[in-house]
Amino acid sequence: MNKVTCSIAMSLDAFVAGPNQSFEKPFGDIPENLLHHWMFDEPEKHQAELDALQDAGAFIMGSNMFGPKEKRGSTDWKGWWGENPPYHAPVFVLSQNRRDPIAMEGSTTFFFIADGIEAALSRAKEVAGERPIAIAGGANTINQYLSAGLIDELWLHIVPVTIGSGARLFEGVPDLDLEPVEISGTQLVTHIRYRVVKK
Repeated sequence: MNKVTCSIAMSLDAFVAGPNQSFEKPFGDIPENLLHHWMFDEPEKHQAELDALQDAGAFIMGSNMFGPKEKRGSTDWKGWWGENPPYHAPVFVLSQNRRDPIAMEGSTTFFFIADGIEAALSRAKEVAGERPIAIAGGANTINQYLSAGLIDELWLHIVPVTIGSGARLFEGVPDLDLEPVEISGTQLVTHIRYRVVKK
C-alpha cells in the first residue's frame, strides 16, 4: 500500500506563500527564496530531506503550483519548472479543465485531472508501484487532502519568519492528530516529520 506524504516549507505562522501570487511573483509579495533558501544555502545539511523529495513514485499538485491562472489555458505553457522539472515521475495536476498530458525531459509527465482529489490519488497509485505518493502543494491542495484524511505523513520545513497573510496551511482543516516522528534542523529551518493519526 502506497504511503501518501506531503513535504512543504512554511513560515512560523503556517504560510507557504505570500499574498498576490502571479506569473511575475509565483510566491506572492515575499522574497522568492524566503521559505526555501535553506535548500540552496546549506544543502549538505539537509540532504536527507532533499533526497526524500525525490523518493516518490508519483506526485499530485494543484493547478496554481503548475502555473498561474493567466497561463493555464495556453497549450504552449508547460509549467513553472523548465524543460527538465525536478520530479522525474508522473505528476497529476488538479485542474478544472482537461488537456493532453505534457511529457517533459527527465521522465516527468504532467497529467491533468478534472475529477477531484480522490481521482488524482487513484491515478497516482496506479503508476507509483510500491513507492510513496507525494502531495506537492500548494496550500489549498494540501488542505483538501488533510481534510479528507488522505495524508499519512506530513513533513514540515519551518522557516523562522512570519508572513502574516497569503496561502496558509491548515486553513479550513478540521482537527488533526499529529505524532512527531523525527525532528532536525539548523538555524535556517526546523524539519518535523509527523505521522497523521487516523481517526
